Amino acid sequence: MSETIADATPLVRATDLAKTFDVSPPWLNRVLERKPRQLLRAVDGVSFDIPRGQTLALVGESGCGKSTVARLLVGLYEPTRGGFQFDQQDAHAAFKTPAGRVLRRRIQMIFQDPYASLNPRWRVEDIIAEPLREHEIETDPLKLRERVEDLLRSVGLSPHDSLKYPHQFSGGQRQRISIARALATQPDFLVCDEPTSALDVSVQAQVLNIMKDLQRERGLTYLFISHNLAVVRHVSDQVGVMYLGRLVELAPKHTLFDSPRHPYTRMLLDAIPKMHDTGKARTPVQGEVPNPLNPPSGCAFNPRCPHANDRCRNERPALLDLGGIRIACHAVEEGRI
Repeated sequence: MSETIADATPLVRATDLAKTFDVSPPWLNRVLERKPRQLLRAVDGVSFDIPRGQTLALVGESGCGKSTVARLLVGLYEPTRGGFQFDQQDAHAAFKTPAGRVLRRRIQMIFQDPYASLNPRWRVEDIIAEPLREHEIETDPLKLRERVEDLLRSVGLSPHDSLKYPHQFSGGQRQRISIARALATQPDFLVCDEPTSALDVSVQAQVLNIMKDLQRERGLTYLFISHNLAVVRHVSDQVGVMYLGRLVELAPKHTLFDSPRHPYTRMLLDAIPKMHDTGKARTPVQGEVPNPLNPPSGCAFNPRCPHANDRCRNERPALLDLGGIRIACHAVEEGRI
């Protein structure tokens, strides 16, 4: 996607990232009903690298932990286990120090819902100028206004839009404002949590093209979260497929779409309508995602997998490097598929 030559050392490196939430009922209820504590393992040991100037897309069904990974990388959540290195420094340790302010300038997030992520009482110029004021990047009112107008132009909006309120814009325009706000601090890394899922298909394409153009111009690195595989094919360099808090397959985009290996990845791709396959019955995604509070033993995908055997039901597969593709599947490892 980007023409930037990736450095040998990745800009972003997540190692065994995990986040567990305590979702237990109140203590008294547990005592009276004799129930144990309930722990939700939203993310359970996720590792990946993102080279500078490239895009990693994380895909999977709702509830698989994609958005939790996004929040871990921007410091909204603290990991239960594992770590995240940004430009060779421990990001979560740095977030707690004064130097964390500099780091937060370099890591920004675009949220899923442009209707909820913009303050309806603020004018657009104040929304976009807020990070510039907060990080003391620009304090002169005249220069601040010029900077806001430049940012609006960079996302295809008019400088005159700076005096309007969010309710005066469409969903696609609001998401452009969110992108302009994220770009205000001149970040290196943008975490995009389903930035186009709330938009119409035609508007999605416009927003995605703006993001690709900005990446080329500024050398941005993206983590792109989506459940829409058509969008992922358009924007990514690498694709990670998540299932119940874990990565099950991580591969370059073309490899994953042309020859998917994991049964879950195949199931997701089979469910996409294809232009030239008119009249051919589509394979629906089989079964339901298990309850994350009570996941299956062994491989979490085994109740839905046509290739599952006793080993799959009892032993959790590790994410192994098999011919340049990282994959967690006993059937692939044993050559059964």
